[in-house]
Amino acid sequence: MAIKTKTSLIPSCASPEDLKRVLTTLGSSWGDVVEDLERLEVVPLKGAMTNEVYQINWPTLNGGVGGEQDDVHRKVLVRIYGDGVDLFFNRDDEIKTFECMSHHGYGPKLLGRFSDGRLEEFIHARTLSADDLRIAETSGFIAAKLREFHMLDMPGPKNIILWERLRTWLKEAKNLASPIEMDEFRLEALEGEINLLEERLTMDDQEIGFCHNDLQYGNIMIDEETNAITIIDYEYSSFNPIAYDIANHFCEMAANYHSDTPHVLDYTLYPGEEERRRFISTYLASTGNATSEKEVDRLLNDAESYTLANHIFWGLWGIISGHVNKIEFDYTEYARQRFKQYWLRKPLLLDLH
Repeated sequence: MAIKTKTSLIPSCASPEDLKRVLTTLGSSWGDVVEDLERLEVVPLKGAMTNEVYQINWPTLNGGVGGEQDDVHRKVLVRIYGDGVDLFFNRDDEIKTFECMSHHGYGPKLLGRFSDGRLEEFIHARTLSADDLRIAETSGFIAAKLREFHMLDMPGPKNIILWERLRTWLKEAKNLASPIEMDEFRLEALEGEINLLEERLTMDDQEIGFCHNDLQYGNIMIDEETNAITIIDYEYSSFNPIAYDIANHFCEMAANYHSDTPHVLDYTLYPGEEERRRFISTYLASTGNATSEKEVDRLLNDAESYTLANHIFWGLWGIISGHVNKIEFDYTEYARQRFKQYWLRKPLLLDLH
């Protein structure tokens, strides 16, 4: 449902005048949109859990929203940064990544920045749904795009960030958690678990790539005419083992963030071995090089083991977010489910290494 307000374009924006200034500058550069910002439509987009995201429909001088020429308008995306996100990543580094991805021809363009958010190009493609991930053809497109993503030559050091990030987030979670949460989530024991996983999962010959680290369905778009896939939202992106990023994607198949209970994960939906093998086979073959079953088996097993690190990653994220983020989402229950899976799956999966 579209929202219009004369006092503020977006009520949650902490700097509405700053936002209006950036919009005015953008509108002037286009030269074909109405100057009256009160005529803009602001549409909240659901499914975001770190930031608040809005679509702005901006009437052009040749038409108008709600009129006979309803399609004659420009669209822009507004991202309002969530509370406490600086605990998860460096915003300046994220902006650099965003701009670099845009330079490489990936994702939307950066159109403007204001104190607590930014404007992005609106991509004319459809955001995937949870069900889309299970369509074999679509999954194949995603696998090939992810392989391409992992091979991007991004600037800066190509060091694995995963273990350092887990330890940093654990420290933050312990600072924020109540005594009850400390006991429930076994936070005092987690440093030992992180050390164990790093020791058991790290291998000299593992492939490192530029990983998205949050490849849920809402961060994937498809052009329904060309089937071209666009991966968006790079806030958690970094260099990591590619097996970890694939593991994250598989874990996200248990989620539906647009349901009535978006925090609830259904692990009966976790992909079976045949589905995971198909994805990995397509992923490896997409470069055009011959792929052996041994390579597929190796990545299949590695990805499955890295789901353990992924459960801790998003479990800690849930604990921290529950204390700092005001978005309507049951972060604590989400964390509870991720840690439950960790302790359930650990005895089975560490045997793979």
